[in-house]
Amino acid sequence: MNSDVKPIPVNRIKAVLAEKQVSAKRLCEAVGKNETTVSRWCNNKVQPSVTQLQEIAHFLDVDVRELLCPTK
Repeated sequence: MNSDVKPIPVNRIKAVLAEKQVSAKRLCEAVGKNETTVSRWCNNKVQPSVTQLQEIAHFLDVDVRELLCPTK
């Protein structure tokens, strides 16, 4: 496997946090997850569950689809 190939991001959580001017720490507190978990979501190392995406979207007052990268 070519190590130069970067994985395609699945979520836009980090971008939406920036757009909304909300810190990752506030997201941690809102959804009851630790900073490591939220950091992994923001960096697309792991993905939140659908339920967690709904919680994040509710907290950020966005449609769940805004948290996902377009597939087309």
